[in-house]
Amino acid sequence: MRAGWNWLRGPEPWTRRMLAGDLAIAVIVTLLGLGIEELDSGTPVRMVAGGAAVFALVLLRRRLPAATLVVNAAVAPFLPGTVLATFPLGWSAGRRIVGVGRALTAFTLAFLASVGFNMVEQWLQMQPLLVVVFTTFMFLVTTAMPGLASRYWSQRRTLLRALQERNGQLMRERAMVAGQARLRERQRIAQDMHDSLGHQLALIAVHTGALEVDPELTDRQREAVGVLRQASVAAMHELREVVGILRDGVEAAAPVEDAQPAARGVAGIAAIVEAARAAGTDVRLLAAQGRPRPLAAACDHAAYRIVQEALTNAYKHAPGAPITVELRYEDDSLVVEIANGPAPALVPAGEVVSGGQGLTGLRERARLVGGMVHAGGTEDGGFRVAGVLPYGAEPAGAEDVADDFGQQAQALAAAAAGPPMDWAAVDRELAVRRRSRTGGIALGCGIAFAALVAFVIVIGAFVTLLVGSVTKAMISPEEYERIQVGESEQAVRDRLPTGESFLTEGLDRKGPQKPAGSTCAAWLSSADGELDDDTVFRFCFKDGKLVDKQSYEVKQ
Repeated sequence: MRAGWNWLRGPEPWTRRMLAGDLAIAVIVTLLGLGIEELDSGTPVRMVAGGAAVFALVLLRRRLPAATLVVNAAVAPFLPGTVLATFPLGWSAGRRIVGVGRALTAFTLAFLASVGFNMVEQWLQMQPLLVVVFTTFMFLVTTAMPGLASRYWSQRRTLLRALQERNGQLMRERAMVAGQARLRERQRIAQDMHDSLGHQLALIAVHTGALEVDPELTDRQREAVGVLRQASVAAMHELREVVGILRDGVEAAAPVEDAQPAARGVAGIAAIVEAARAAGTDVRLLAAQGRPRPLAAACDHAAYRIVQEALTNAYKHAPGAPITVELRYEDDSLVVEIANGPAPALVPAGEVVSGGQGLTGLRERARLVGGMVHAGGTEDGGFRVAGVLPYGAEPAGAEDVADDFGQQAQALAAAAAGPPMDWAAVDRELAVRRRSRTGGIALGCGIAFAALVAFVIVIGAFVTLLVGSVTKAMISPEEYERIQVGESEQAVRDRLPTGESFLTEGLDRKGPQKPAGSTCAAWLSSADGELDDDTVFRFCFKDGKLVDKQSYEVKQ
C-alpha cells in the first residue's frame, strides 16, 4: 500500500496541502465533465466512464505526465466529459516532462492522437479538413498554450532558485574568505604587538623594579615607582591576553606573576578608578543606580574599555580636572557615563600623544554588541563619554551582509532546500543568456509573432470552412418551390448544394415519416430570421426520382 502511494505521488513530495488541491481539482473537473456529458445526451455508462477517466488522469498527472496527456487526447473524442481535463494535464506535462525533446514528442503524440481519433469519431460526416482545423485550434487553446505557459513558469522559477542558491553560496564563501583575511590580519597585529609593545613594557618593568630598590629614593618616590612597576606589569598581562585573543580567538592563560591581571569587566572598573586616584587624579566612582544585572561577556568587556579609554582621554586632554564615573542599570541596557570638568588654567596640558582612534574604536566595539557610544562637550566646558550596552549581545555582522535579492544567506539556504543543483547546467544557461540576450529577445518576439500568425490563419480557415459549410447547407424557399415531385434525382441534385455540412446532420430524421424505401436529404432555409426555429426542406428519392418533398420546422 505504501509503495503504491509513493509511486503515485511521483518524485515530488506530496504534502497534505498538495493532496487536497489535487483531489479538489479532480472532483471539480469530474463534475464539470459530467455536466458536459449531460448536455451531450450521454448514456449513463459513458458518463461513469468519463468521470472515472477524468478522476484517474488528474491524479496520475504527477507520476505520468506524458502518458496521461496522450491518453486524454485519445479518449476525449469519445468521452466529451474529459475535454476540460486537458487544461490541468497540459499544464502538468509542460512543467514536469524533463527535456525539450521528450516534451515535444509527448505533445506531438497527443496532437496526432487528438486529430486521428476525432476523424474516426466524425468519419460519417466526411469533412476531414474541418475536423483537422477545429481539432488543431482546440489543441492549441486547451493543451499547447497551458503547456508552454507552465514550462516557462517552471523554468523561470528553477533558474531563480538556482540563482538564489548560488548567491547564498557565494555569500558564504565571501564570509569565509573575509574571516580568513581577518584572522591573518589579527595574527599579524598580534605578532607586531608582542614584538614591539611587549619589549617596551618589559624594559619599563625591569627599570622601574631596579629603581624601586634604589636606596637614594625617598619613601614617597619609592611608592610612586612601585605604582609604575605594578601598572607596567598589569599592562604586560593585558597585552598577553589581547595577543592570545587576536592570535587564537581565545583568552590566553594568566601567567604566574607578582601582580594578577586586572578584571576586564564591570567588576574591574573600581580597580582602574582606584589606580587613577592613587596616581593623583581626582576620580570619583558614583554608586551604581538600579538593580545590577549580569551582562554578556562582550558587553561586560566593552563597559570596561569605555571607562578605561575615557579616563585615558581625560588624563591627556584635561589633566587635573575632576572626573566622575557612573553606572546606571536601566530596564534593557547598562549606561556607562564618564564626565570630566574643564582643565584648571594653572595646569599645563603638556604634549598629547594621540592617534585619534580611541573614540572610533569604542563606537565600533559598542556597535558590535548592539550598543552605542556618545561623546561630546558639556555646558561647563568639560567632556562626557556615555555608552549604552544591552544586557544580551547579538552579533552585528550577519544582518549587515545582504545579497542582491535583499535576502540573507541562511534564508536563501532554507528557501533553496531541495535536490542539488546542476551547476554546470546553470552556468551554461547563464552563459547562453549573457551571450545572446538580444538574440533571445528577438527569438522570443519571432516565436510570439509566428504563434500569432498561426492563430490568425487557423481562425481564418475555420471561418472560411464554416461559411462554406453554411453555404452547402442552405437553399432558398423559391428554389424549393421550383422543384417538382417526379423530377429525376440527378437533375434535382445538380440544382441543389451538396448538403454535406454538420449543420444538416440528422435533420432528415426529425420531420414527417419518410416514404418506404426512399433515401432523403435535408437543407436549411436561407430565409430564416428566427433564432429558435429552423425551416427544413427535405427531398426523398426512390428509383432515381424525387418521390416526396416536405417543409417543416425544427426546434433548436
